[in-house]
Amino acid sequence: MMSSSFVVAMAAPTPGGPSAWVQLLPFALVLAIFYFIILLPMKRKQQKVDAFLSALKLGDRVVTSGGIFGTITRLSEPSVQIQIADKVRIEVSRAAVVGYQGQEPVAGDSGQAS
Repeated sequence: MMSSSFVVAMAAPTPGGPSAWVQLLPFALVLAIFYFIILLPMKRKQQKVDAFLSALKLGDRVVTSGGIFGTITRLSEPSVQIQIADKVRIEVSRAAVVGYQGQEPVAGDSGQAS
């Protein structure tokens, strides 16, 4: 008969070795950097976009994410009606409006960090 023993031993912490808190410090540091470099700016950008979309009003000259320029003629919660020419109106999602004409886009990815 063959029997094999499998022994798993955990090493006891050595008296001169670093404590568990010191070993977790690099991990906590990476999480903090991730939060301040990536998550916090994304949250601020989203708040700016939400404030822009809630401040839209009739008569604003806007640009959509598709590049359509027009003037807002009607607002509703999910959509915006935009007049793009005489007697030509289109209805787009409120989220498709990315900025005012002649200004930097508020919503949408410009490829630059703010």
